[in-house]
Amino acid sequence: MITGRYATEAGEWKLGLELNRDLPTLASVLSDSGYTTNFIGKWHLMKRDLKAGTGMGFVPLESRGGFRDTWEGANEFEHTTHPYEGTIWDAHGEEISYKDEYRIDFITDRTVKFLRQPHEKPFLLFVSQLEPHQQNDENRVVAPKGYAERFKNPYVPYDLRGLPGDWQEQLPDYYGCVQKVDESVGTILKTLEESGLSENTIVVFISDHGCQFRTRNAEYKRSAHDSSIRIPFIFQGPGFDVGVVRNEIVGLIDLTPTLLAAAGASLPRSMKGKNLLPLLKNSETRRMWKNQALIQISESMVARAIRTKEWTYCVVDRDADAHTIPSSIRYEEYQMYNNADDPAQLVNLAGRTQYLEVATDLRNRLLSLIEESGEPRPTIALAKVYP
Repeated sequence: MITGRYATEAGEWKLGLELNRDLPTLASVLSDSGYTTNFIGKWHLMKRDLKAGTGMGFVPLESRGGFRDTWEGANEFEHTTHPYEGTIWDAHGEEISYKDEYRIDFITDRTVKFLRQPHEKPFLLFVSQLEPHQQNDENRVVAPKGYAERFKNPYVPYDLRGLPGDWQEQLPDYYGCVQKVDESVGTILKTLEESGLSENTIVVFISDHGCQFRTRNAEYKRSAHDSSIRIPFIFQGPGFDVGVVRNEIVGLIDLTPTLLAAAGASLPRSMKGKNLLPLLKNSETRRMWKNQALIQISESMVARAIRTKEWTYCVVDRDADAHTIPSSIRYEEYQMYNNADDPAQLVNLAGRTQYLEVATDLRNRLLSLIEESGEPRPTIALAKVYP
């Protein structure tokens, strides 16, 4: 998200690893361009050891990915805080604690305080909320008091209906968290307007992953399904106020190049992501857009996938240890979904004879994307049910 590069290149292919300090980031480039670079909330990009209990709280300057000014955060936010109490650390290692206040409201209050202070330079502020992620040590989503009750018997997406998992218990709290995040965004936008900053500030709303409520594997994420990988990606502000929705396939790695271009900063050649600004106004760019994204999956399995408008195609190394190996040189076909005919991705077409030609095309495109990501070109074995 902040390096414009794939997870394996950034050194962050699984939890608990250190972000590659040699890579330019959104923060470091903007800092070098005269911006203050500021961060509030969950970091999760510093080396930690859960058994030793180290690396969960304070994040030293050299581990902040180029955020050099205001810092109010914790590396393992979900371990140093809970829904109604917790601690984060400032840039000097001083504790900032809260109690009897919901975590989203606490982070929002810190954000409002930052925005209302005088700003002599242009600024980057990265606000990183935990919710609607589950509270790890409680193994559940925790909505603000009274919010889950608003969503009893809620709408259930088609990709959850009829599948096992824990969405039946978790969905009301999940929706309650989403409602509270929505209120937080409203407060931040209102503060920007009241502070006279709204006309000259780009705001992006984005997430790192979705939630599939253990319907696709034993956890909430790390699968190739849209419920894991499809996220909000919303821009407003100078250069983006055109009132359009674009349906092209883009990725997290496109965030930093887009914002650097919008800010007039130079794009480091090392970044793999693309500047999305031309998609807003240039019909030729839209016509030539490849509409494909590489998905790297680790920890739940060692897998790679390609998402296009029409298809999702996923390959896996079933023998690899997903906690020790970032990638593989041998995969086999695992899943293939027709996203046009089966948007809930319920029917796996991998290995079906009538889709062999489509699978061949997707396999070749995925191999090219894997190479472009900096990994060696692997082999991909066909699903066994092909003739």
